[in-house]
Amino acid sequence: MATTQKTASKAEEMVDDAAAAAREASEAAPAAVRELADKTLRQAKDGYARLKSVAEEASDALEDAYATTSKSYKELGRKSVEATRSNVNAHFDFLQALLGAKSVSQAVELQASYARQQFDVMTGQLRELSSLAQKATAESAKPFRDLASRSLRQTQI
Repeated sequence: MATTQKTASKAEEMVDDAAAAAREASEAAPAAVRELADKTLRQAKDGYARLKSVAEEASDALEDAYATTSKSYKELGRKSVEATRSNVNAHFDFLQALLGAKSVSQAVELQASYARQQFDVMTGQLRELSSLAQKATAESAKPFRDLASRSLRQTQI
């Protein structure tokens, strides 16, 4: 952000220098030329001010989107690790129970029960992770939607 401000300051300084040079040149020119030069200068300053404003808004939107995306995907990563840890623990519990099986039929029953249970658990985890990913995507796009909406309203005014 500091670099953007430095660049903006340099650009403003250049516009002011150009304005001073134009004023000096216009003082030596006839009135009609002076008016045209002043009008052109005002339009250039107005254009620069609008451009600067739009660039600052876009920069702010980008920073907001980055912060939101970072936070959202950190949460998504945390939930992923949590799901993996839960699944690994469930698998080790299953293996321990399987080693304690007294017969083949008991082992098959344990396997079927574990498979059903893990299917349900993983389905829930997938839903939760999918929901978090959709939320992260929507939240990351929000600063840009807001910027586009503001820009659209400004062009309609």
